[in-house]
Amino acid sequence: MKTIAIVVFVFSVTTITFSQQDNQLRDPLETHLKNVKQLTFGGTNAEAYFSFDETKLIFQSTRESYYCDQIFIMNIDGSAQTLVSTGKGRTTCAYFFPDGKKILYASTHLAGNECPPSPDKSKGYVWGVFNAYDIFTANADGSGLLPLTQSKGYDAEATISPTRDKIVFTSSRDGDLELYSMQLDGTRIRRITNEIGYDGGANFSWDGHRIVYRAYHPKTDSEIKDYETLLSEQLVRPTKMEIFVCDEDGGHQVQLTNTNAANFAPIFHPDDKRIIFSSNMKDTSAVKRHFHLFLMRDDGSHLEQATFGGSFDAFPMFTHDGKKLVFVSDRNARSHYEFNIFVADWVD
Repeated sequence: MKTIAIVVFVFSVTTITFSQQDNQLRDPLETHLKNVKQLTFGGTNAEAYFSFDETKLIFQSTRESYYCDQIFIMNIDGSAQTLVSTGKGRTTCAYFFPDGKKILYASTHLAGNECPPSPDKSKGYVWGVFNAYDIFTANADGSGLLPLTQSKGYDAEATISPTRDKIVFTSSRDGDLELYSMQLDGTRIRRITNEIGYDGGANFSWDGHRIVYRAYHPKTDSEIKDYETLLSEQLVRPTKMEIFVCDEDGGHQVQLTNTNAANFAPIFHPDDKRIIFSSNMKDTSAVKRHFHLFLMRDDGSHLEQATFGGSFDAFPMFTHDGKKLVFVSDRNARSHYEFNIFVADWVD
């Protein structure tokens, strides 16, 4: 699920040479990045993920004509940006199927054509985890839309294993926000996590044996009450989330971070020995909430800040060879809450 506020922007394409872009878009401290290229220009763009053959990206965007997120695909150079969701309701968390002929995303459109109401700001910084979300499959052009889940609760945040055999997703179908897995056709749904609190934003390791995810597990009576009250209103407070790993069946759960910050969007490096994720651990103030990408080993050690540009860097994903990284950032933004998609060469 996306972690940034939604506003409407006019979308336009700007032509900039790649050499100019790298000079303008890479902070000198970003030694892991090279040849940074901006793929979208304007709007609120997030969660861009490579197709399995790495020729295309699928992402969510709020832009001209749409008041909340819809799903788009584009070539990896940013060209041929095409709407593939219905244009109705709110969508999130899209992914390509292994064959590249089908896509996966969550949407609220069955509950109505309009965007769900924004969360009540009087409750502080909260996300909507709307029960209207279900997970859908469609052809890569958006046709042939079919529901993959139809529970009474929230079903979203689905990703597919690099081993091409399973989907992991978050659901409130059993009364709490837990991780589940299923086959690519939606069968054999199995619960993975079993602790009160939010578990989500999960990704498989490249060998398919482990899962990395973000979680908030309230401990005190007041924390549990706050969490359960918000969940009854289809909301969750994301300001304190840590990164966890577990086996694909939920065994050997280990908490990797302990920052008392908002850590999210974790994903394995292709060596399966490191994890990259977004965090505001260096600035948890309510005013700024600067987020950057961090790299750590899969046991939580050797923490290293990887990005410094702008004030928001998130939603990273590597190519299978580890040579390129796609991510979302507000660097080079021309207006408040503008977030764009970038791709860069990764330097180890």
